[in-house]
Amino acid sequence: MQLRLSFATLLAGVLFALSTVQDAAARPARRNSGLVTLPLKRVPRAEGVPPTVYLQQHINRAHKRLARMKKREVPSDHQLRQNIERRMLALEEDPLSKRFNRQGVKKNARSTNRIGLAGAVHNPRSLQLKKKKAANGAAGQTAAASGATATGDNGTAGTGSEVEANGVPSGVEAANAPTASNSLGLNIEGQDVGYLATIQMGTPPQNFLILMDSGSADLWVGSESCQSTAGGGCGSHTFLGTASSSTFQDSGKQFAVTYGTGNVAGTIITDNIAIAGLNLTGHQFGVADQESDDFADNSVPFDGLMGIAQSSLSEQGVPTPPESLASAGLISDAITSFKISREADDLNDGEITFGGLDATKFDSTTLTTFDNVNADGFWEGAMDSVTVDGTDTQLTGRTAILDTGTTLIVAPPDDATAVHQLIQGAASDGQGGFTVPCTTNASVALSFGNTAFAIDPRDIAFQPVDANDPTGDCISGISSGEIGAATEWLVGDVFLKNAYFSVDVGKNAISLAKLV
Repeated sequence: MQLRLSFATLLAGVLFALSTVQDAAARPARRNSGLVTLPLKRVPRAEGVPPTVYLQQHINRAHKRLARMKKREVPSDHQLRQNIERRMLALEEDPLSKRFNRQGVKKNARSTNRIGLAGAVHNPRSLQLKKKKAANGAAGQTAAASGATATGDNGTAGTGSEVEANGVPSGVEAANAPTASNSLGLNIEGQDVGYLATIQMGTPPQNFLILMDSGSADLWVGSESCQSTAGGGCGSHTFLGTASSSTFQDSGKQFAVTYGTGNVAGTIITDNIAIAGLNLTGHQFGVADQESDDFADNSVPFDGLMGIAQSSLSEQGVPTPPESLASAGLISDAITSFKISREADDLNDGEITFGGLDATKFDSTTLTTFDNVNADGFWEGAMDSVTVDGTDTQLTGRTAILDTGTTLIVAPPDDATAVHQLIQGAASDGQGGFTVPCTTNASVALSFGNTAFAIDPRDIAFQPVDANDPTGDCISGISSGEIGAATEWLVGDVFLKNAYFSVDVGKNAISLAKLV
């Protein structure tokens, strides 16, 4: 009985932990070369969570995300809970303290699963921040630099989510100052789990730290009357409303968005926003009067989410910011481009660019452009082939949804097995995941537009199964799942960190290029 109670308590704790989260002042509108780039940031994963449970959380969210994308029945919470229970039962022979121990972990230092993404794959992450270099001050991007005010507890002046000296919350690594004009960096959330950028909203302008997601199409932040579905306010975030903005106008029209880990509901409003200094006057977007704890908790480092899929996918039924920037003539085309940074490289050079591609970030001779084959508004392209160390897996006729809001790669079970059969030392865990040697040098490459893009072996060896044995087995960055069509993949940041990624609404096209 005592063991059963301890396990139940442990399971409840793990489920709670896994459900809790991962610029200069606005200048007058200006015309420019057509490029606008924002910094992306990253959020940490809570320590003490077993890696296999962490993996299952990623898999669960990927499955929910894809089901919503394809308008299929979403797995029930009961099914997803059972998946986690099986992972916990597999660890039953280990002492409970090794499975889940939150001693010394401050709640406001934990971050939840990368949310705001329709079914995204995100998880609590490590609390330890790498020491920041002086160059990482991200000049011109922080609230301190712009004079924007951080607020907490629904409009009360506060310090935000443990804002550090460099202007980003604890657990977020600031991007370097951008290298190109009209650019802001992508700040890194945790261990390559989420990517955040700072934009301004309202009059006077306030800084909002926003999660950037190519797999959804709605922009929202919390309202000044925001309430958590768990009760109470929406944490130490920045909010928007009549008290903070003289140009705020509420249409009264309601919206609701359900994501893989959480949901928000509120009203559609109009207010001024600035993206890298480009002003959109009277832009339509949402303020959330109600947020699930996945967004409302103090530990969540971001204030809202910007979806960058096509507006045909929007629950609010309004144009996305890139589309509005193009319509206003502030950028030449509704193009959004990503250079996603890898935390282990310590370069902090991630950027999101609006209006074109930043040619300094990629090898132009490798640029390939191909059609978007998804009719719903997601970014999905034909995948020519998948190879491992140059050996063709014979997986043809596949398509891939390219999604910055998903962490892993999720492939149909037979496809994932075929890939891992060619990786020496790889093994199935029997529950949809795989392990690979942490020391693997296997080169997995996905081909689009007749160009092969290799994935760094460090991204395939996603995380050690045993944190005390970094040279043992690692969880693979490629997992399996019933995605729907037997030929459809969901390809997230494990791949996208290895390529320059751009989407073009006007041409309904996707571009990839090899990084410089």
